[in-house]
Amino acid sequence: MKVAGFGFRRDVTLASLREALLAAGDPEGLTAMATVSDKADAEPLKQLARECGVPIKAVPADMLAGIATPTRSNLVAEKFGTGSVAEAAALAAAGPRARLISTRVVSQDRTATAAIAEGDGA
Repeated sequence: MKVAGFGFRRDVTLASLREALLAAGDPEGLTAMATVSDKADAEPLKQLARECGVPIKAVPADMLAGIATPTRSNLVAEKFGTGSVAEAAALAAAGPRARLISTRVVSQDRTATAAIAEGDGA
């Protein structure tokens, strides 16, 4: 399974999420999108998921804590216990043996990040 993970600010736009996803890689073949649970119902993310025809996987914040990520935001590390919400959410949703195929990228307006992971989903 191929999962796009997202981290974003509450005021994110559909355009910013789309930009981050496209910068992270080809959305072709995505099976899901993932983000931290308290943001999974954000309308721009739901719109992007509909565009791509995939479900959103809500990952509890405590599941993100401790997931090692190749990139790091100090703010995210303090709040969530991981270096990147986008990378950690993608990895968590893609399964225990998932690997990142794209590290996080940031939209130009800095309101959205995206990363892509592949895994067996088990």
